[in-house]
Amino acid sequence: MLFYLLTKLVWLDSFFNVFGYVTVRSGLAMFTSFIIAVLAGPRVIRRLAEMKVGQVIRDDGPETHLSKAGTPTMGGVFIVGSIVASTLLWADVGNVYLIAVLIVAVGYGAVGFADDYMKIKRKDSGGLSGKYKIVLEAVIGLAAILFMAYAANDMPGDSGGFDTVLRFPFFKELAPDLGAFYLVFALVVLLSGANSVNLTDGLDGLAIFPVIMVAMTYAAIAYLAARTDASAYLYIPFIYGAEELTVFCGALMGAGLGFLWYNCHPAEVFMGDVGALSLGGALGCVAVATKHEFILLIAGGIFVAETLSVILQVGYFKATGGKRIFMMAPLHHHFEQKGWHEEKVIVRFWIVQILLVLFALATLKLR
Repeated sequence: MLFYLLTKLVWLDSFFNVFGYVTVRSGLAMFTSFIIAVLAGPRVIRRLAEMKVGQVIRDDGPETHLSKAGTPTMGGVFIVGSIVASTLLWADVGNVYLIAVLIVAVGYGAVGFADDYMKIKRKDSGGLSGKYKIVLEAVIGLAAILFMAYAANDMPGDSGGFDTVLRFPFFKELAPDLGAFYLVFALVVLLSGANSVNLTDGLDGLAIFPVIMVAMTYAAIAYLAARTDASAYLYIPFIYGAEELTVFCGALMGAGLGFLWYNCHPAEVFMGDVGALSLGGALGCVAVATKHEFILLIAGGIFVAETLSVILQVGYFKATGGKRIFMMAPLHHHFEQKGWHEEKVIVRFWIVQILLVLFALATLKLR
């Protein structure tokens, strides 16, 4: 809302022109969401503790994690709240792509909230069933994609609206048009993003730092895709209005840093499904909106590795009648079982994450 107000004040002084710049608004969105998260954190953590919303530790997990039992979870509520509040303040809330991403962020957050609440308050239920969660996520994701697809066609500009062409890193000539099947592909991106972040969220700060770095990657991509000169130079699709996703990613980065303030080892709070599903789904939606879906596989390589470790472990276990590939899955638990201390696993995964983001950004030119 401040975006509309401040840009209207240009008649008072030309200084107010700066609030029309996406770079300024993205920085302000990041700063605002960080402050909101840091200030809201203690109150939310205290309230969660009073409600006895504590983390439940799986019986077959590493013994070192038993001390985490009872740590307040569902901290994702103040991540999502900070993102939404900051975005509404500094972004053009009428932007098609921004609305779609907010639908996913809030909708997936609601699904995660329901799942977390049922797990904690009704321990015998085990939360929402896996099939029910996927159905809800699919309905929300499909609604956002369809809205984006139809509404984007009415936007001004020469971008041609929302297309169904699939583009690959490194290959500027390889761009097959998937037609209606693109909707299925886009939905898979959203679902994969949401649930891969959820699987990664197993150590203090392990998931939120990669989320911040991936958001930074897409902030840059959205900014470049919204510029005719930069998109033409880099051979990436021009997306009219994509600059507002840069503001959203800025808000996500700030909220993530604010959450990391309390989630770093030893964690005072965990994000829970409410945070993991919301953040992962939102990043997946940004990837679809900017037409850089495969960059998510590179920049989000940590999430991919964690998810693949679970899929391979379960598949091999069933196929061999009880044998394992990893000592424990997801992957971070495997390294813990090998004797790595939790902090060592976290920092080394962070180092790999930084390298993956740098490589992902390099692919924008390597075409």
